[in-house]
Amino acid sequence: MHSGKKIRLMFQDEAGFGRINRPKYCWCEKGIRPSVPCHHIREYRYAYGAVEPLTGEGCFLVMPYCNTVCMNIFLKELSERYSEDIILLCCDGAAWHKSGGPQLPENIILFHIPPYTPEMNPIEQIWKEIRKRGFRNEVFATLEKVVDRLCDTICSLPNNVISSITGRDWIIEVFN
Repeated sequence: MHSGKKIRLMFQDEAGFGRINRPKYCWCEKGIRPSVPCHHIREYRYAYGAVEPLTGEGCFLVMPYCNTVCMNIFLKELSERYSEDIILLCCDGAAWHKSGGPQLPENIILFHIPPYTPEMNPIEQIWKEIRKRGFRNEVFATLEKVVDRLCDTICSLPNNVISSITGRDWIIEVFN
């Protein structure tokens, strides 16, 4: 069934981005206290992502919720994007990853990292990079502006940056 197909090891996760923000460190002239905008409007969208550390390739979708329905949409998109490959997809133990509802396409094999070990999932560092590049000390007027910034920031990440952030030695050694 899988003979002759390329095997890809990809790491998957979701992260929320919204209008609520926490002030971050910033630079200013000595003796001046910076004024950092902040607000607490609880509107979010969720980035679903899967990255391949060896190549830096990735697949990202922005979805309205973190649930089984959205996860199934993401899995279908990932499967179609890499339709000629077998994807070993590592993800955490979120309920929508393990519930009876995930519909796994034929070319995706799902496995989970142990609970409470986000450091084992290198895509976690991609979310930090996206927040650093696109979401520092800014107030967004609408949720659509958050989504626009999120999409622009994701699209601005070149494969070599994704690979350098996620390419842990143990992953490279196993798959090279």
